[in-house]
Order: sequence, then C-alpha cells, then structure tokens
Amino acid sequence: MDGITGKRHKYVPPRGYIYTGSPASAEDYLKQGQHQVQMLMKYANLQPDHQVLDIGSGIGRTAIALTDFLKENGSYEGFDVVERGVQWCNTRINKEHANFNFKYVPLFNDLYNTATLKATEFTFPYAENSIDVAFSFSVFTHMLIEEIQHYFNQIYRVLKPGGVCFSTFFLYDETSEAYISTKKDFSFPVKKDGFRLMNENVKSGNIAIDKKKLSKMLTSENFELVSIIDGFWKDEVRDTAKAEY
Repeated sequence: MDGITGKRHKYVPPRGYIYTGSPASAEDYLKQGQHQVQMLMKYANLQPDHQVLDIGSGIGRTAIALTDFLKENGSYEGFDVVERGVQWCNTRINKEHANFNFKYVPLFNDLYNTATLKATEFTFPYAENSIDVAFSFSVFTHMLIEEIQHYFNQIYRVLKPGGVCFSTFFLYDETSEAYISTKKDFSFPVKKDGFRLMNENVKSGNIAIDKKKLSKMLTSENFELVSIIDGFWKDEVRDTAKAEY
C-alpha cells in the first residue's frame, strides 16, 4: 500500500524485501532505525563525524536513519550476507550519499545462504584502527559461538583506540536460565557450554549466551565490557506485566 500511494520514504524498500523484523508500515520501519541511532548516541557516544561500521547492514534500517545524522566528514560502512539487501542499499542510499558504502559478503549461514566461506575465516575488509563505532543489531543472536568470537577479534582490530562496539544479544544468567529454557514461546531448551540454542538442528537459528560466558569472550579479545542494557524477553515478571496491558 505504501508503494502504491506513493507515501513510502524513498529509502524504505518494499515490504517483500525486508527480511529482518516485521514492521507494520514504512513509518514503523523508519522509527525502528531512528530508535537504533538514538541508542548508539546514548550508549556509544555516536557523533556526526564518526566513522561507523554496521555489521549485518541488512536492508538499510539503521543506515537510513544515519543519512540524516552523519556529516560529510563522517562515514558509514556496512556489510551483509544477503546480496539483495546490499544491492538495494547501494542503488538507493549510496547513490545519493557517497560516504555510505555497502558490501556483500558471501558467508555460509543456516538461514540466509549456502556459500562456502566460513564466518570464522572472514577478515573484515577494513583497515586497522579505522572505525570509531561498530555496531550490530540482531546479528549475534543467530551466529555460532565460535563465529561470534572471531567477529569480536575482527571488531577489535578495526576499532580505533577508545572505539566502541554496541551489539544486541539474547543474554541470560543463573536467575533466568530455567525460565528461558522452558517458557512456552521463544525458549532455548538446548543447553551447551555457556550458551543455549533454540534448535539443535539449526545452530544459526537463535542463540542465547550466558552473561559470564560473554564477558570471558570479550575479555579474551581485550575488550572492556562497559555495560549490559537488559531487555525483557527473559524476565518472567516483566513478561507477565507486559501481557497484562
């Protein structure tokens, strides 16, 4: 409907192109991206002149919002394993914003493609110490634990001294593990060493990581874990409260 009426924002792709999340409208899609940029400003001290890296750039949700934020002396680099999304972003966003670049990376993934290159062998195509803020939304929630570890290594390599990485995860601790492993919907019943899977047969489907495990993974790559901003998905009390409204 948005496309037919001509109301869709020029950078918002047709709904059939959107393979991450499920926005109800183009307006919702834009709001989601704007919310992500607000989080980066608040928690990663994102500035208009920063060099940023979007790990899993998708169909441009965050990039669209950043076109109104980053100045010409700032830059955006993004890569993704879904070629269709990268092509869309380059033909729409890069066409008008030369400092926004999107790369297709043919990596194997249970969900998105059958390429042969492994994520554990992938070297980020960016120079050392070149990025101020690296971020990923809903990427480390569906990667193998060894792939996540390798990505931490690559993120640290490309970040400038004092640079920041902001990423989302499904995290749990000893107080929430029993609940997230048995809840009726969106549960992680398959227990591993420091993490849990939603499905043993689809290892890249969804993964939840113990907070202590995550801390060790980051420390091994010389990162400092600054803060964890908890959500509500693993909290029985807040889940119940949410259902009541």
